[in-house]
Amino acid sequence: MKNRHSSVSSRGECLYGRRPVEEVLRARRRAVHEILALETLRDAETQELRGLAQEARVPVRRASARDLDQFTQGGHHQGVAALCGGFPYTGINDVLAALKKAAEPPLVLLLDCVEDPQNLGSLLRSAAAVDADAVLIPEDRAVGVTPAAVRASAGAAEHCRVARVTNLARTMRELQEAGLWLTGLDTEGETRPYTEVDFTGPVGLVVGSEGHGLRRLVREGCDFIAEIPMRGPVASLNAGVAGALCMYEALRQRGASR
Repeated sequence: MKNRHSSVSSRGECLYGRRPVEEVLRARRRAVHEILALETLRDAETQELRGLAQEARVPVRRASARDLDQFTQGGHHQGVAALCGGFPYTGINDVLAALKKAAEPPLVLLLDCVEDPQNLGSLLRSAAAVDADAVLIPEDRAVGVTPAAVRASAGAAEHCRVARVTNLARTMRELQEAGLWLTGLDTEGETRPYTEVDFTGPVGLVVGSEGHGLRRLVREGCDFIAEIPMRGPVASLNAGVAGALCMYEALRQRGASR
């Protein structure tokens, strides 16, 4: 196992946790080279995993707890890990083309420099749950879809169309030219409660970073600014929770029919 561990970065990424590994097999969007399963797991505990691996023709190997700990660099692996290719990002042009062909008003999530993989994973899980058309993240000063983010999303990230963009403010203008109305989440300036924003049409929802919110140019590029009312002593919600609330408000307004 030693050589296999040392070559993970050159061969791809190590995903860990039962659900993330199962979902990467279900999605079939990136190559899965092999799966490691803890040698003490009962066959019944890995039956579904083995069935998915067999369908995808991916070998499953038994491994010791020590080997798995080393393979995942101490990640909470639940006895399962997979060596995969990198996350399959899509290009912004492909996203714009898909939005033009969408049968229903698009819902796009834009993340302005979210740096915490736990928040990114939470947002990707919510985006997958509401069937968002795409998630856009900056290439710089933002976390990508790392194994930790996939783990935090319980594997839902594997089903999301995610694009990394070089200039989020410029991409926002392209989305507006494509017919989307952009609503940013913030608490400063002229805002309206998020439940009073019309999310029934083509929508881009812009969520800021954990510590600083929306950057100035990003905020100025939004058509509307919405806030989530806070009645208690807490000043704000984290990005994952705030984004989920607004995505589900959009789903509610659309009759939960997406």
